[in-house]
This record gives sequence, structure tokens and C-alpha cells, in this order.
Amino acid sequence: MVHRRPLGNGRRLAIVGSILVMIGCLLPWYVLGGDGGLPQQVYRAFDGSGIVSFLAALATLALVVLPYAAGPRPVSIDRGLAYGLLAIAALVGVALWLPNVIEAPEGLLPDRAYGWWISAIGGIVMARGAFEVSQEPARR
Repeated sequence: MVHRRPLGNGRRLAIVGSILVMIGCLLPWYVLGGDGGLPQQVYRAFDGSGIVSFLAALATLALVVLPYAAGPRPVSIDRGLAYGLLAIAALVGVALWLPNVIEAPEGLLPDRAYGWWISAIGGIVMARGAFEVSQEPARR
């Protein structure tokens, strides 16, 4: 029987953050129009750099599951640096969306583009989880 170690706060935060990013990627990231008879234009994460955030969130979930699938020995990639790089990738995917909306920033307001804001919060939670993982003692 293989001993399963506890998950830890950092990995729990990474899971919560990556789920938030994935949910945010499915929601609207930018909405224009819809007022005064104008048709509403809705853009989602997959219409731009948000795909990077989605993939980083998926990779984070895979990274959390990897030590449990690999067996009783610790996996060398399960460190704070890997979680940090994925959190940075998620935040970069969110931040690279901003140059697209310079001309009409009102489409990025929280009541119109809640997916972008949820993904940004998820990326920050992922970064906090990476910090927590980096503060854990090394497993042998």
C-alpha cells in the first residue's frame, strides 16, 4: 500500500486558482455594444492570449496530480518554481489581453468582462499557491 501524503495549502491554492482561471476563460473577457440597439460583441479568452492562461491552469492541475500518479517517490518537477512559472504564464495570458482593449476600455469593466476579472483573480491565487509551495520543506 502506497502512503499518500497530505495535499498542503499551497497545492490547494493552486487548484482553486487554476479552477478560477478555467471558469473565467469560459466567460466573456470583453464586451462591447448592446446599448441603444447596437449588437453586442462578446470576446472570450480563446479569441486571444487567454488560451495561455487556460493551458497554464490545466498544466497546474496536472502538476498537482502528478506526484500521486507517479508512485511513492517524490517527483522532481513538483516544486515551487514550476508552480510559479505556470502562475506567471496564467497572469501573462491575462495581461496580454489589455493591449487589445486600449481603444475602448469600457468593454473591460467588471460588469461586462467578468471572465477576465475572474481569471486575473485566479492567476493571483495561483501565484500565492506557488509561494506557499516554495516555502514547504523539500520532500524526500
